[in-house]
Amino acid sequence: MSAITAAGAGEGGLLTSARAGDGEAFQMLVAPHLPALQVHCYRMLGSFHDAEEAMQETLLRAWRGFDTYQGRAPLRHWLYRIATTTCLKTREGRARQPATVEDLTYLEPYPDRLLDRLPADGGDPAAEVERRESVSLAFVTALQLLPATQSAVLILRDVLAWSSAEVADLLDTSVAAVNSALQRARATLRSATPLASTRPLPDRERQIVAGFVRAWHRRDVDGLAALLREDVIMRMPPESVDMYGRAAVTAFFATVPAQGRLETIRLVAVRANGQPALAAYEADGDGCYKPYGVMVLTIADDAITVITGFPGPAIVEVVHHAADLG
Repeated sequence: MSAITAAGAGEGGLLTSARAGDGEAFQMLVAPHLPALQVHCYRMLGSFHDAEEAMQETLLRAWRGFDTYQGRAPLRHWLYRIATTTCLKTREGRARQPATVEDLTYLEPYPDRLLDRLPADGGDPAAEVERRESVSLAFVTALQLLPATQSAVLILRDVLAWSSAEVADLLDTSVAAVNSALQRARATLRSATPLASTRPLPDRERQIVAGFVRAWHRRDVDGLAALLREDVIMRMPPESVDMYGRAAVTAFFATVPAQGRLETIRLVAVRANGQPALAAYEADGDGCYKPYGVMVLTIADDAITVITGFPGPAIVEVVHHAADLG
């Protein structure tokens, strides 16, 4: 802290201290940007754990190269440059470019408790809704099916509102190439995304989730079915198996989780990706509840339209820090 105090507490003093090797000054400078940077890495990579690793690599690269930061661009932009190139390298290192949703074996949810750390949008409800939509599972999934560079261009231009010139500079390409990639990415997303459905008001959404939990705990399969839209889809990454339709999904619930003994699995309402979600805990032989998995729900037209299930205790820990459920 002595170097920071000597140089002054303002950003200029912190910059001077950080360039001189003061790690505490560096941490103070980058801390306000970390929540948004992690969400950026998640949009790029579609995996919470991969995003965490990318963030660690981003901060390491930023620290090692901080003496080269001259302040000609905002620090936030400089950090986004490093994060984006780090994520592009990660995507290039994956076995292959996913062609379908079934190929997204690495897809993971993103907890709303971390989204809540993002800076407020000046109290603008429309801006808040747009920000939440930009991390919805549908949007993040669609981004993974784009070529990595197109995905980066779309995020930087349409989510972060960078100019084409700024994106071209980051990607070491031309403005024309950026605009062309953006047009292709937008066209692909339009063709892959169904027409928007009407999302219920928050109170009604909570009622649907509460009704699902009640029906589950009562092993009321008909009650669960009543909350699903006829064309509901259920996905379970990393399994490349999708179930289509109310009958298929309810048959799964009636037979597979805990061999159909749904009452032995306790559901806790949480949120992920700006959407309602359920953390599941299964009772063991001693009556203690152990993390089982997470279901992220997409609700539209007054019914559940998509259920994305993520099995395993690690995902539960990401989305829900549980108290004693026993």
